[in-house]
Amino acid sequence: MGLEDYDKTIEVIKAAMQKEREEKLNGNAMDAEKNKAEEAAAEDEACREDACAECVNDENEESGGAADLEASDKETVKPEKQGKSLLKGSKSKELAAKDAKIAELTDRLMRNMAEFDNFRKRTEREKSQMFELGARSIIEKMLPIIDNFERGMASCGDDKSNALYQGFELIYKQLTSVMEEIGVKPIDAVGKEFDPAYHNAVMHGEDENYGENIVAEEFLKGYMYNDTVIRHSMVKVVN
Repeated sequence: MGLEDYDKTIEVIKAAMQKEREEKLNGNAMDAEKNKAEEAAAEDEACREDACAECVNDENEESGGAADLEASDKETVKPEKQGKSLLKGSKSKELAAKDAKIAELTDRLMRNMAEFDNFRKRTEREKSQMFELGARSIIEKMLPIIDNFERGMASCGDDKSNALYQGFELIYKQLTSVMEEIGVKPIDAVGKEFDPAYHNAVMHGEDENYGENIVAEEFLKGYMYNDTVIRHSMVKVVN
């Protein structure tokens, strides 16, 4: 399920909650009007019964009859009120159950959205890591080819007008240019202070032209890819 489907589900839930509230308000208003109508009808009925009792009975019997009528009215109205209260109670329970169900569905939806977002981030991170591993593997296989071109250029000596040297140089520049575009850069070594994070000391010596712990010579060039060492430089360090 995509983010658009989740948004649509949220909108449906909100619309259902709004509809439930409106129905509840309309139901309460209808109950109030019904109660008023029933109370008015009961009062009219009581008045008619009282008038009939006054015409038939004398003054002493009139008070007793009124008491009996009042008692009978109470007995008649009481069950009606109980029925109304039971009806209201059942509606309240039904609305409470619906509200609880909506809250449960909303919570479940939010959890699913959070899980989907975590899954998306994890997938993107895994893809990035896989790309980095694939790029490193290809670069490591290309570095020996660059080394061979450098050796071929060095074997031509100082005669840079040689056609063989120019051919090597042209291809070498193309390779190094492509490497730089994808983030591969050579590590500076000669004349720099020895750093085990970038240099691999395979020889030690003495040289008056360099200070202590300085790289005097580079035997194999090192490379970095996006601030990560692909291959350490093999160097000679002055003691």
